[in-house]
Amino acid sequence: MPIALGASAVAVAALTAAGPGKRLDRGVYRLVNAHHGAGADALFKGITEVGSIAASGAAAAVLARLGRPREGMQALGAATAMWALGQLTKKALRRPRPYHALRDVRLLVHEPKGTSWPSSHPAVLLAFVTVAGRGLGLRPGARAGLGALAGAVGISRVYVGVHYPADVVGGLLLGKGVADLWSLLSPSRAITPATVRS
Repeated sequence: MPIALGASAVAVAALTAAGPGKRLDRGVYRLVNAHHGAGADALFKGITEVGSIAASGAAAAVLARLGRPREGMQALGAATAMWALGQLTKKALRRPRPYHALRDVRLLVHEPKGTSWPSSHPAVLLAFVTVAGRGLGLRPGARAGLGALAGAVGISRVYVGVHYPADVVGGLLLGKGVADLWSLLSPSRAITPATVRS
């Protein structure tokens, strides 16, 4: 499963690098990045940094304070692995950010470092919440809610102008793949093969 997710992420990058896929990616970017009101601006600017590696560190600290340090450290380990993979992949592919490639882009946050593919914020968050949800034994509905939060962060990265939709899709696929691989390789008793398959 992790290999299939990684291959799917690479396929998304390849399909949107040129031709119709690139045009579609840019067209959807324009639709999402357009002004949708002050409320939408505030919402997406407010949630976009929930996907930062610093936010994952803070969430792990909260879990430790709540008496679940092992689950927090496992989740932070997966998030950190995803962050490192994202930085390496950005350097390898070097896809320009939308605000460098397109005109009339709405950039609502400071220019981030690094290149565009994949989007690390939703990837890091999905890796964290996937491993944390399994370790904590959360119900499927709660896990789905956390996954939806990662998706919302992904949309926010397009909305605030720093990523294309394909960057987000690729990042989410990689984040899930890293989480699955981390859980499979983890020595923690809190994460079992049965929870990985769920």
